Amino acid sequence: MDSPLIEVLYADARFAVVNKPAGLMAHASAMARGEDDFLDERLREQFGTAVHLVHRLDRATSGCLLVALDRDSASALGKVFMSREVRKDYLAVCRGWPEPSFVLDYALDGGPGKPEKKPAITAFERLATAELDSPDARHATSRYALMRCSPETGRYRQIRRHLKHLSHHLIGDSSHGDGRHNRAFRMRGVHRMLLHAWRLGFEHPFNGERVEVEAPLDAEFHRALELLDWDPATSGFRQRPVVKA
Repeated sequence: MDSPLIEVLYADARFAVVNKPAGLMAHASAMARGEDDFLDERLREQFGTAVHLVHRLDRATSGCLLVALDRDSASALGKVFMSREVRKDYLAVCRGWPEPSFVLDYALDGGPGKPEKKPAITAFERLATAELDSPDARHATSRYALMRCSPETGRYRQIRRHLKHLSHHLIGDSSHGDGRHNRAFRMRGVHRMLLHAWRLGFEHPFNGERVEVEAPLDAEFHRALELLDWDPATSGFRQRPVVKA
């Protein structure tokens, strides 16, 4: 059975931005554990040409992912990302009600085998709040928040680990989250990690024009919003129609 096509949000002769599905690994790695389905391989078949991942998204994260269609474009786009001139906005559902708006500057290591800590900065904005029956018998309800997370650096699992540091764990995160709250959402039919690379903005390295792309939420993320009675039209963010170049 053929794999479904990956949604293309923007494309020109040099690069594309696609909407990576949650649960699909971006590329083969030591963490693949015998899997044989990867985003880059699907895109090579879909575009009929080589593709180069300009950045990465965790397997459980969905949303905007930039791929170059030749080596020169990959190099140019890589320099754009290294310069921190890229705007990245993620949507996340976390436990608790963080402050309405703040910036966290908290250094992180590079992940397994990379103990050196480097600066890691994320701007957070709270878009909506809600309460549900608590998975903890000590409390009648638990608080949850919809957050816009804008990382200024690109450290290993930065948003997930920053939310853990704040004790506002990301819902559905099996590595850095809170198991009780994860189970509470699974019992309500939400099985994915609630982190979505929502918007991506940067200057086109070859013509100087601004590229702004937005990735629609998938059905399961929408299910979480409905569970928490959050309407995208009134929760501080709106889904724009997808416009393909």
